[in-house]
Amino acid sequence: MTAGDRNTALVVLSGGQDSTTCLYWAIDRFGLDAVSTITFDYGQRHRIELECARRVAEFAGVDNLVLPIDTFAALGGDALTDPDIDVAQGVDETSGLPNTFVPGRNLVFLTFAAAFAWQRGIGHLVTGVAQTDYSGYPDCREGTMTALQHTLRLGMESDITIHTPLMHLSKKETVELARDLGGLPAMAHTHTCYEGQRPPCGVCPACVLRARGFAEAGIEDPLLVAQ
Repeated sequence: MTAGDRNTALVVLSGGQDSTTCLYWAIDRFGLDAVSTITFDYGQRHRIELECARRVAEFAGVDNLVLPIDTFAALGGDALTDPDIDVAQGVDETSGLPNTFVPGRNLVFLTFAAAFAWQRGIGHLVTGVAQTDYSGYPDCREGTMTALQHTLRLGMESDITIHTPLMHLSKKETVELARDLGGLPAMAHTHTCYEGQRPPCGVCPACVLRARGFAEAGIEDPLLVAQ
């Protein structure tokens, strides 16, 4: 059975703000019974992400599968998988990228997700990447997603579709979308902080972006209220 046979969706769920918003987007578009989630245990230094993904999926009433792929931790070289590398506020002078960039991560995630979907006749993948308010990751750009979808369709003989609901939204607009979809309460279970802290550290790039989005939307962050 090839992907695309059924109007079902698989959400790549990290346990963060963006993927949680995408989960509620998928539920709104495809229906609760047609949505499931997949989370990748890629050796990330903050294991709380896996627990938050589980909590978000449970709160929303959808299945969550954790798939282990630890090669990224073996490769190292970035602040999200190597505990000896501190999160930097700026970008690397040589690469022009933040040291939280995990090379190939979204490409690998979506390839595994597509393979999982192919086996189960799932026609749609949903991911929270965005190029408008992103953290400088090239694998979050629209061109990357378009090329990857084309590659997956060719390589798997399928008509799988990759959805990126947040691609052109600011963090403010993402917060507003979550509100409109009824996803704000789930944000209390999410994790965004690059330092792995709950309550969040409030100063790392991820925390700053999240705080700015909620402030500009004039909405109190449920995660902070829950602490």
